[in-house]
Amino acid sequence: MIRLDGVHVRHKARSGGVFRRDAVYALTDATLEVGRGEIVGLVGESGCGKSTLARVLTGLQKPTEGQVHFHGSDLWEMSAARRRDEFGSAVGVVFQDPSTALNPRLTIRQILRDPLDVHRRGTREEREARVEELLDLVGLPGHTLAALPGQLSGGQRQRVAIARALALEPELIVADEPTSALDVSVRAQVLNLLVDLRERLGLGMVFISHDIQTVRYLADRIAVLYLGRIVEEGRAADVAGAPAHPYTEALLSATPSLLETTERIVLTGPVPSATNPPSGCPFRTRCWKADDACATVFPALTPGSGEHRWHCVHPQTPASPTGAPAPVPSARSTT
Repeated sequence: MIRLDGVHVRHKARSGGVFRRDAVYALTDATLEVGRGEIVGLVGESGCGKSTLARVLTGLQKPTEGQVHFHGSDLWEMSAARRRDEFGSAVGVVFQDPSTALNPRLTIRQILRDPLDVHRRGTREEREARVEELLDLVGLPGHTLAALPGQLSGGQRQRVAIARALALEPELIVADEPTSALDVSVRAQVLNLLVDLRERLGLGMVFISHDIQTVRYLADRIAVLYLGRIVEEGRAADVAGAPAHPYTEALLSATPSLLETTERIVLTGPVPSATNPPSGCPFRTRCWKADDACATVFPALTPGSGEHRWHCVHPQTPASPTGAPAPVPSARSTT
């Protein structure tokens, strides 16, 4: 449905003086595809490029290099009108914080009608019927339509945001950490709603989170980002069950799980800068397996079983399970 081929995004940042501008490498050589009805999870630390990748997928950010294909057509070679009509209505977005994503001065009815009015979908009566259908789809009562966002709870506001994203019957939903601003008790309800909508509507979805255990539950495939690069990708069961990249292993150890016990991995070493990324593997400054080979070039893509693939010189092997003692004890400690 949508595919990114060798996408780079570089920003200009002022640093070191008034007239000096450094390049910020927000995304580097990202290749990713999302099929119809598929949920792809993007995981990584803050600042790793997840939101930039989301902006590229939704057409809000034009890549510095590379191509974005939508149903086989280059998105940025389309005319602006075609990109708005065909692509704009096919992709919905759910933002991180529902309290800032919804206009506080508009009623829920006006918020849900807005995309229908902009794209001139149907008659006035048909738009009103669609608004009521959307509210029912996300499990909110009818009287909610007259309310303002400030009169709703956080979970209700996020349901409204999801309903708005579904207004134009999109093929793809991009959800940028949609549960991080919610209470723990509400997160499961929103996650279950997204899973139910995928099954009922056949939606494709890109779910972005720093919590790999949440993504593991929700996604069909997982892509792990570090400093703007996709370092590991594959089916959720493979990536979360048998991680090959040390960074994925560290992410899994940092998130509690009721299903398994893992050794906590504490990363040491300098956190690299996006304006001056290290040579070779970007994770090598914090990796307990790093050696001279990791500093030469970015590791080539290594295929594993099925769709599982990664970029690492010293990948985790099935013979040494997650949490095994590291070759360099001084670079890793437990808590």
